[in-house]
Amino acid sequence: MVRFIFTLAALAGLAYGGLYVYYGMEIKHALGQRLDDLGLSAVEVRRVDFASRAPLASDTHVTAELTYGGAEASLDIRVIGHPLFSEETRLELYSLQALRLTLGTGG
Repeated sequence: MVRFIFTLAALAGLAYGGLYVYYGMEIKHALGQRLDDLGLSAVEVRRVDFASRAPLASDTHVTAELTYGGAEASLDIRVIGHPLFSEETRLELYSLQALRLTLGTGG
């Protein structure tokens, strides 16, 4: 019985780990696609961070780090829907957390 419970817990952990990785990849892809649609294809999505329970929710917030030339920005984005369980996922800019600019020349 203990072995069964341990096996079940291990399988649940593997399933959740896969969902977590998939969620991050899909949100990053959706954000990059949205930027391309807006004509901002030069803006690069470097990283997407989210709470550990975000892949289980259909309305959550993620933090995205974007770069463009010498500028970096951290955005808080509201995700409405779920990339795996919803027909449509909507991304809304919630707030700008940080903006870093590099000024001057390198040489």
